[in-house]
Amino acid sequence: MSTLRIGLVGAGFAAQFHFESLQHVHGVDARATAVTSLRKQSREAFARDHGLEAYDSVEAMLEHVDVVDIVSPPAAHDEAILAAAAAGKHIICEKPFSGYFGPEGAGEDFRGDTAPKGPMLEAVQDRLARLAEAIRAGQGAFGYAENFVYAPAVQKEREIVEKTGAQLLRQTGEESHSGSHSKTYGVWRLQGGGSLMGKACHPLGAVLYLKRIEGLAGAGRPIRPKTVTARCERLTELPGFRDAGFLRTGYHDSEDHGWMHLTFEDGTIADVTSGEIVLGGIYNYLDVFANNHRTRCNLSPIPMLETFNPRGAQFEDIYTVEKIGTKEGWTQLTPDENYTLGYIAEMQDFVECMARGRRPQSDLDLALDTIAAIYAGYASDEARGAEQEVPLL
Repeated sequence: MSTLRIGLVGAGFAAQFHFESLQHVHGVDARATAVTSLRKQSREAFARDHGLEAYDSVEAMLEHVDVVDIVSPPAAHDEAILAAAAAGKHIICEKPFSGYFGPEGAGEDFRGDTAPKGPMLEAVQDRLARLAEAIRAGQGAFGYAENFVYAPAVQKEREIVEKTGAQLLRQTGEESHSGSHSKTYGVWRLQGGGSLMGKACHPLGAVLYLKRIEGLAGAGRPIRPKTVTARCERLTELPGFRDAGFLRTGYHDSEDHGWMHLTFEDGTIADVTSGEIVLGGIYNYLDVFANNHRTRCNLSPIPMLETFNPRGAQFEDIYTVEKIGTKEGWTQLTPDENYTLGYIAEMQDFVECMARGRRPQSDLDLALDTIAAIYAGYASDEARGAEQEVPLL
């Protein structure tokens, strides 16, 4: 079996943990060999630091790789996906898969928060259909990089659902913290939305995934989302908000808190929360209430390792946990976030499927349903929480 050469599209935060996770892949000869990004300085620095070849565009990189791993801001995903699919390459795409980034040529005056959500939802439907057609016509496999799916806790719940024939009656999940690493976060034309898009996509992907598993294990077909009710808030822009300096603020045109209530085809439900207003590190969990068991999937924090540090400077060169804010006092450390948050298992599944012709656990269908539900959520919020049908391909 020949080496799977992987080219990264993007050289930022996500590129780093994708690269690190690829170092743990076993049983398949797969390795990152190339990188491209819009900024010459960033791609050349990333290439130099990681022993890769830097290219000035996706197109220039294509003939030198077998897998295109897209870790750029969401607004740049479509172009890279279409180029890779047309070239017959395998594709890995970081969340969120795609979205609405304003009309053609949208500039700084575009505001996604006030843009009508009905036309936005229709535009997203057309975009998803175009991407799905291109990917399915291509010769490569597609992996949707939703790490919640691959977190060890969620994969154990998948096993429980499959082996016990469980019916998932209710699920709740959340991803929240004190604000994104990305400088482009909060700008709709670059990110496609705020907390619903950038954070709710994680627990949303997990609840959609487990209902798909339940349906496939039982009736041989996935159980898909039917409706969504949603509300979005801009809490750090309230007139009475008191900025103590611990939360990121100043979002251009997107929400810093979001909530979604989903119903599925079988009448069961799920609730998803997301936000930028939670201190103390990443808050990731998934709660499952089934007819024969209950599971709480703790992704972060987890009580694997706790340490007390009386002086922050002592831990200056020690990574503790993402978005913790301070290294003083008691901290629930994660010895290896790439493992506990699912990044390593994600890459393992993707490269195995690409090498052996299998379908990934997190695939194109899950990506499509996730984005459709999010933008149906934005349409619901515009209607002050009125229930909205999820338009499924």
